[in-house]
Amino acid sequence: MVENTDTDKKLKFGWTTGACATAATKAAFEALITGVFPNAVTITLPKGQTPTFAVTNTKLNAGRASAGIIKDAGDDPDVTHGATIISTVSWNEDKSNKISSVTFKAGPGVGMVTKPGLPIPPGEPAINPVPRELMTKTIEELAKEHGVSSNVVIEISVPNGEKIAKSTWNGRLGIVGGLSILGTTGVVVPYSCSAWIHSIHRGIDVARATNTDHIGAAVGNMSEKLILKTHPLNETDLIDMGDFIGGMLKYLKKNPVPKVTIAGGFAKMSKLAMGEMDLHSKRSQVDKTWLASLLASLGAAEKIVSKAKTANTALEILNLAQDNNLEIGTLVAEKAKQSVDQKLAGTNVDGDEGHKIEIEILICDRKGQLVGRAANEGF
Repeated sequence: MVENTDTDKKLKFGWTTGACATAATKAAFEALITGVFPNAVTITLPKGQTPTFAVTNTKLNAGRASAGIIKDAGDDPDVTHGATIISTVSWNEDKSNKISSVTFKAGPGVGMVTKPGLPIPPGEPAINPVPRELMTKTIEELAKEHGVSSNVVIEISVPNGEKIAKSTWNGRLGIVGGLSILGTTGVVVPYSCSAWIHSIHRGIDVARATNTDHIGAAVGNMSEKLILKTHPLNETDLIDMGDFIGGMLKYLKKNPVPKVTIAGGFAKMSKLAMGEMDLHSKRSQVDKTWLASLLASLGAAEKIVSKAKTANTALEILNLAQDNNLEIGTLVAEKAKQSVDQKLAGTNVDGDEGHKIEIEILICDRKGQLVGRAANEGF
């Protein structure tokens, strides 16, 4: 359990799709061997936890068994919470498989990988390495226990998965047809946003693997539209970084892309300009006194500076600056770029010393209009 400092309520951990798929696989293979489905199964996760899952959606045919697990994401706002993860296990009639005794297939609602750069190569089901390892180990242990072959096919499906996947990044990552089966620990930590950060990393990986030299990273929908209006990028060149600019920059420093456009609204970019790397309102705040000092540096009259200090919002300060022809958006963009450049200092692209990531900052107002820009010369 983790503590929610806002309410002092203990938040409940959940289980990843990979953990659920492993539990479903265990139940299905047990029924395939014995002819009887267990009511519940217990699995061992990479860090030693041993959760127990209730089994549902059971079906047994000759040489084929299916079982389902309803995913519980705990108190995390996970789009797959409540989804049923179904594993169908059947004997593998293809005896030529020399690499592994287990073959994985994507059933309805589970996507297929179509682009390089992901942990799983193109042409494979979007079932990540750790879930594959957990399921393979489960199959091998049960096969040894019952003295049967472990040469099986595991097909993972998720009813309604293709629709749920529209709320994820899968389309941009080149995963088509449904969800990914994810997880490195098997545990969903509430509000850790690990799936979001994972998607940021995979988006960068895909860009590098496809030799994309320019990506756009947006805080939200409106700033994403500004990027597309400014540059002829494809949707697959865009990163939905949300508030996690620090996490994105940390990954970019080790996995650089030649050109990156970062876009967001005035308030969040003001926080970036001050050096904040988590732009969420619970973890960083707009400093109106600091913004007022920027207005003073632009030659604003004292009454304007004073009014900015007592403003209710960053938007009010932006409007005040615009009403007085003060280019605060441009100044904030320049300082935001300095923050990003400092975070990426020492980064080399393709091992070429001195060839750093070129950065562009775009700032929009509430209507999506450009109010500030800063970029490397020639960007």
